[in-house]
Amino acid sequence: MVSERVSIPQLSSLIECYTIICLPKVITELRKINPERRIILHQDNASTHTSQKTRQYLTEENVDLLDHPPFSPHLSNNDFFTFPKIKNRLRGQRFQSSEEAVDAFKNAVFDLPANEWNKCFENWFERMQMCINLRGEYLEKQ
Repeated sequence: MVSERVSIPQLSSLIECYTIICLPKVITELRKINPERRIILHQDNASTHTSQKTRQYLTEENVDLLDHPPFSPHLSNNDFFTFPKIKNRLRGQRFQSSEEAVDAFKNAVFDLPANEWNKCFENWFERMQMCINLRGEYLEKQ
């Protein structure tokens, strides 16, 4: 497997995409029903999530962060749920362009039924409790 390094200009645009497009959409949607609602966000330690620009944006929007322990993919719903589900759905497909691959990924995510997402978050809460019970030990060892 070839590992690609993300260059600084790419990283900067990813952070901008996250703080200018993704987060505002999510926060706006959450505040539609109750503008005074307290928002607590859990995200892993990806560089787009931990950047100064992201933290500043979340502070300005009064969004609290739930800390994510370092080196804990077992607590990241993308790692234990989203990516494996989508990978299975897209397995064997070939794409003519990166845009086509991105569109296929988006469609696969949007096609997941609500009850699957509910299971994801139930599993996440169980994993968090296991982490607490094991005093931070890596869950997959158990």
